[in-house]
Amino acid sequence: MAKYLLLKHYRGAPRGVNDHPMDTWTPEEVDAHMEYMNDFADRLQESGEFVTSGALADEGLWVRYGGEGKPPVTDGPFAETKDLIAGGMVIDVDSRERALELAAELSAAPGKDGKPIHEWLEVRPFLGEHLRADG
Repeated sequence: MAKYLLLKHYRGAPRGVNDHPMDTWTPEEVDAHMEYMNDFADRLQESGEFVTSGALADEGLWVRYGGEGKPPVTDGPFAETKDLIAGGMVIDVDSRERALELAAELSAAPGKDGKPIHEWLEVRPFLGEHLRADG
């Protein structure tokens, strides 16, 4: 088994597919999307492939070390919201192929008008994990 992080970005779907930002959805469309996400997580929990998940607020700051005895340096809010991470899910699966299969399924969550959003998901193995699963 290997752990992967499925990152959901605010980038959303490819143009012309279902590229409507969530703030343009009806409350029912948001509820349907969240229900899909919760059902997906529940199913993975039953199969033993779910580790954790969470959604992130769209606000945040960049922070770095300011020097000995100085406060941290911050910069923000973020300039380009398209690259912000909306949230993510950690899964523990048998192979890279299974991680990609689950990410593709998660990408089909409903959006505007109940249609699959085809959103881009970033699939990242935890350091060293991919070597155990596929190597």
